[in-house]
Amino acid sequence: MNVVTALLLVLFILNMLLAITLIFLERRSISTTWAWLMVLYFIPVLGFILYLIFGQNLSKQKIFTWDQKSYIALRQSVAEQTEQLKEHRFSFLNESAEEYKDLVLMNLVHNEAIFTQNNEVKIFTDGHDKFDSLLQDIEQATHHIHLVYYIIRSDELGTKLVNALVKKANEGVQVKVLYDDMGSKKFKRKLIKALTKAGGEVAPFFPSKFPLFNLRINYRNHRKLVIIDGKIGYIGGFNIGDEYLGLNPKFGYWRDTHLKVLGAAVHYIQSRFILDWNHASSSAITYHQHYYPPLSSIGEVGMQIVSSGPDSEEEQIKNGYIKMILAAKDYVYIQTPYFIPDDTLLDVLKIAALSGVDVRIMIPNKPDHPFVYWATYSHIGELLKVGAKVYIYEKGFLHAKTIVVDNKVASVGTANIDMRSFRLNFEVNAFLYDSSLTHQLTCVFEKDMNDSTLLTRDAYEQRRLLIRFKESISRLLSPIL
Repeated sequence: MNVVTALLLVLFILNMLLAITLIFLERRSISTTWAWLMVLYFIPVLGFILYLIFGQNLSKQKIFTWDQKSYIALRQSVAEQTEQLKEHRFSFLNESAEEYKDLVLMNLVHNEAIFTQNNEVKIFTDGHDKFDSLLQDIEQATHHIHLVYYIIRSDELGTKLVNALVKKANEGVQVKVLYDDMGSKKFKRKLIKALTKAGGEVAPFFPSKFPLFNLRINYRNHRKLVIIDGKIGYIGGFNIGDEYLGLNPKFGYWRDTHLKVLGAAVHYIQSRFILDWNHASSSAITYHQHYYPPLSSIGEVGMQIVSSGPDSEEEQIKNGYIKMILAAKDYVYIQTPYFIPDDTLLDVLKIAALSGVDVRIMIPNKPDHPFVYWATYSHIGELLKVGAKVYIYEKGFLHAKTIVVDNKVASVGTANIDMRSFRLNFEVNAFLYDSSLTHQLTCVFEKDMNDSTLLTRDAYEQRRLLIRFKESISRLLSPIL
């Protein structure tokens, strides 16, 4: 046996072992398994390397852990609220929340997402407004500032934010910054050093073991949260960088959706941050009342903070979307930069459209990831066939991740309508139960329609052969995009 033959035999055996692992041990979805098997079959050497980088499975790993005191308190709260809901003893403050109590219960039981209903929520759709508000709240902080973003850049906005944090750290305010190591590659050491020198703490999520390359291209922390003094919370789609102010000519105006939250839901935004921080940092946060101060009743918005990630076999945020769509009677409005649903979510949207529900999807006209863009167009075509309306946002780049149903329930957060958000990234969404707030989000969608083009079925079917080819290839790979 010569060297070439021996090498090919070794590669064949490795491919077979990897295929067996995919099929029998990892228990992935069928579509994902087939996608990886095709990659291994057609490009055996490169495919093996790609799997090592992209294909690791975290679903059986325990990544986030509570300290005992916090966990016992959480379990008690979940058990009490679950019992009250099942026995119809829970007092809802508004009809929207009570109408969706089955969704509330699902999120509570399967995600430990406590339902709170004394919240006040402000919606931001423009980066200047969001960051002006955030910087002002940071300036007013007296005890702590906790911040996690997928992307933090060292440009003008990133520098301005870090300088504000340095100032507060020098004043004795506890500052903790968590960033994703892959998303924040342009977060310079100079800014990190300035913050730590002032007494702040900085930690990367899933950092690389190698200087210039991170093998964990999947399983990134895609969350964007800020908690100030345990009283103010921010959650939504904006990262930190000049492009989110519309200053990148490639994208132009940046259209996103972010929430500022006052009320008891802030405690659960805080808990999400603490779990993430304690995984990434050697300086763990333990329970202290300063992180969970008593909060008086502020508003009447019902809310749950729902997290999902590859460490769980459940897809909690996607399940929440499905439950909302199944309950729709009048309309479903969705804004997402990427639309790559799995078969279940796509079928639910089709059934809603076929049942007379007004299903509208809004996506951007400017792609930031070509393969994802073409896969999006492929899936959009199926909805057009059943009468759904598709709007192409033309004003700039649409990055919002929102779903609104019947002017009663909505979700805003970090999860896109794609398999990466549902299965591969760590995400967090606010599920909102309030007719006034959801009406505001409905108006935002309808206003954005004025800056969009309605994609007709005729126009879609007249696309060129090359575009159809790109769509077909991208759709084939969509389970692992």
